[in-house]
Amino acid sequence: MNTEAQDSLKTVGWISYLLHLIVAVAAVVPGAQVGAGLLLVALIIDLVKKSDALGSWQESHFRWRIRSVLWAGLLYVLTAPLFLLLYLPGALAWALISLWFLYRIVRGMVAMNKDQAVGHG
Repeated sequence: MNTEAQDSLKTVGWISYLLHLIVAVAAVVPGAQVGAGLLLVALIIDLVKKSDALGSWQESHFRWRIRSVLWAGLLYVLTAPLFLLLYLPGALAWALISLWFLYRIVRGMVAMNKDQAVGHG
């Protein structure tokens, strides 16, 4: 993959990570609400551009972001009944999911900044 293509993918990666970060920070800051629309935009970008990164260190970042969103979404859905029935345990579960999501995004951003692949997720 040539340098121009790598730089282009890295720009796409930064845009996606920043959209994820906005949503992740809003999820852990009381009263801050950012719609899931930003996350959906980031997910679509990652799904569309993922194949362009095949075989490069950036491929892991597309996988990382996609899996982070899918796992967080699944965990939110699974814990939603708990949140609706018992507010405090549900709120605690959602806070933990949000912190985990924020950790994944920051970890990915740090690796991207070093031009390194990220995790095994």
